[in-house]
Parts: sequence; C-alpha cells; structure tokens
Amino acid sequence: MVHQGLADRAVTAPCKISVILIVLNGEATIAPCLQSVSWAAEIIVVDSGSTDRTEEICTTYPGVRFFHHPWLGYGPQKNYALSLATHEWVLSIDADEVITPELAEEIRGAIDNNGAYAGLSFRRKNMYKKRWVRHSGWWPDEILRVFRKDAGRFNDRQVHESVEVNGAVKKLAGVMEHFSYNRPEDFILKMYSYSTAGARQMRVAGKRGGALRAVVRTVAAFVKSYILKRGFLDGRTGLLVAVSGAIGVFYKIIMLSELNEED
Repeated sequence: MVHQGLADRAVTAPCKISVILIVLNGEATIAPCLQSVSWAAEIIVVDSGSTDRTEEICTTYPGVRFFHHPWLGYGPQKNYALSLATHEWVLSIDADEVITPELAEEIRGAIDNNGAYAGLSFRRKNMYKKRWVRHSGWWPDEILRVFRKDAGRFNDRQVHESVEVNGAVKKLAGVMEHFSYNRPEDFILKMYSYSTAGARQMRVAGKRGGALRAVVRTVAAFVKSYILKRGFLDGRTGLLVAVSGAIGVFYKIIMLSELNEED
C-alpha cells in the first residue's frame, strides 16, 4: 500500500537516520517500503541473492546503498546490515513493511528531540490481502525497530530475531503496516521457511523432538490462536492463521526429531 500524502508530509532535509533492510526477491513489495522511508538520509539494502528486479527497483531510490551478501540467518544478516550504517540512529524494516506518515513524523520528532532513550517501539498491523487481522495473536504486535547504533544489536537467532538494546525504550503511538500475506500459499511458504530454521536452531540449543510432543504442541498452538486469542473473530482468515501456525509447530518438532536422529 502506498500512502498518499507521504511526500507532502516529509520535510525537505532528510532525517539523520540509517534504514537497514535485508531482502531476497522482494520486487513485489519493496517499492512501497522504500517510499515509506524516503525521508531517511540513508537506506541500506543487503540482498542475499535475488533473481528478480529487486536491485533494479532499489537503485531508483535516492539514498539507497545496495549490497550483496551471502545469507547468514536473520539475526546475523541484520547485524551485517547494521555494521554498514553510518548514522547514530537506525531503523530496521522488512521489504513487506510500510512506515505510515504518522509514525514517520513521530520517529523524526523523537530523534530531533534527542531524548534519553536507546530505542523506540511501536505497534505493527499485520495484514492479509491488505486487511488488518485484529485478533489471532497478531494484534497488538509491539516491536522495537528504531535504536541507537551504539546501544543495540540483533540477537544471533536464525529466525524470530529481535533487537536488544542497552537503555530505555520510548513507546510511540504510530503504527507500521505489514503486508506479508496475500494468498493462502504465502502462509505455507513462510511456515516452511520459519519452521525449518526454527528446528535447526532448536537442535543447536539441544532441544528434543518426539511424536507426543509434536501432537500436544500442535493442538496447543491451534487452541491458543483460534480460541484464546479469539482468532474465530477474524473469520476464515483467523482459521487460516491458526491452522498454518499449528502445522508449522508440528513440522518444526518433527523436523527436529529427524535432525537429532542424524547425530
């Protein structure tokens, strides 16, 4: 989604912040993402092997610095992108995310005021077919994505990485929008990717799998999303979220068992 009026709201002088972005074959979503952060002085894109028009699209935007780098896992790859940032403040965004004009203004104001905080957090609206999923454990989705470079870094998790900061975090009222899912198969593709990486991560941590554990946790995941988090109020989308999430849990634990048997 391209927000009308974003350019009108942006002030002439770029904000002294480095936007970092890791990407692989992001041509379908990256243009609105880059437009939403066009107010930043620097946009660093780290590509891990795209075969589509990602680089061509990125290089049409002023301020973009485009790098090629082999895939390291989510946390390590983002830390590599972070190492390339040249400004005191950093904003981490994914290719399927958009900063709303209201949130952009809040971020700019917080940085300009130079308050005594190390990071800025805000909520994220997760979308399916450009419609906001209000339940299913998807809202409110509080995330920390803006931080001082010398006070934060990403943990080394291969999946579900997060920023760890040393200092106070200020909560903002604005929201980010996340357009990751447009078709049912998008859930399956992401589930497979995350579950595979998650199983390998659990193996390194010494976790064990097992059929009974897989069944129990699969059922628990579905009940949590669809019943406890009121996914049923999201209609068919809520059912899709709950089922795909539960299948992801099942696949991750079964794959963990397979990996452990290889030892």
